[in-house]
Amino acid sequence: MIDAHCHLDFPDFDGDRELMFERAKAAGVVHFMVPGTTKARWEKVLALGKRDDVSTSLGLHPYFIAEHRSEHIEALERALDEHLDGLAPEVVAIGECGIDARFKESWDAQWEYFNAQLRIAKDRDLPIVIHCVHANDQVAKRLRELKLPAGGLIHAFAGSPEQAAKFVDLGFVLGLGGATTYERAKRLHRAVKSLPDDAYVLETDSPDMPLSGYQGERNEPARVAKVCRAVAGLRGQTVEKVASAATTTTKKLFRLQGVAV
Repeated sequence: MIDAHCHLDFPDFDGDRELMFERAKAAGVVHFMVPGTTKARWEKVLALGKRDDVSTSLGLHPYFIAEHRSEHIEALERALDEHLDGLAPEVVAIGECGIDARFKESWDAQWEYFNAQLRIAKDRDLPIVIHCVHANDQVAKRLRELKLPAGGLIHAFAGSPEQAAKFVDLGFVLGLGGATTYERAKRLHRAVKSLPDDAYVLETDSPDMPLSGYQGERNEPARVAKVCRAVAGLRGQTVEKVASAATTTTKKLFRLQGVAV
């Protein structure tokens, strides 16, 4: 399996990062997609990307809007120029970026940075990793306008079956994580059941978004296995079927030709 979205550069893992990787692999998780969130953290993300079992993306996350500067968009372009060379590039996507409607005070700035990163993704034919909280309809509208050639990932999807279908129709796949394990998430459960087999990936968002039963604990990639079981139960499929489908979709989306899973 692949954890399609995990922040393994975060300081939460500084004390036991290698053990975390070992636990994940013991659980069947053998590759990890690590997104960048701020320019200051790109160096740590890229350092992880030198591992054979890690692929990365670089972006400017809306949650950290106070840390971003307009010149960071140009810095992103330069970083891509440097790290997209070769047959097995360390950087395979743009992101994490997007819109978080919980923070109305930064709404305009969020869209400014998001639109800039969408344009980079389109110009460079790269998939984009999107953080979208309480803004599914607005983000889908913008994606429909831009028609990104490489699509992308709607990370931590928590919307309705109708919203899911809109994103899938636009060439995007949905990230399914800890939220799927909560009994109360009935709308999301309906969306998970409705998805085509090639329209989702499995993720943890480690160290955040703990699964049901692990509230208050640090999340980690080993728990992709539990997410997989939850998704399989919702879809009435075997764990093996869901793991295989999600892995195939992740490899296709991020063009991970050299990754053996």
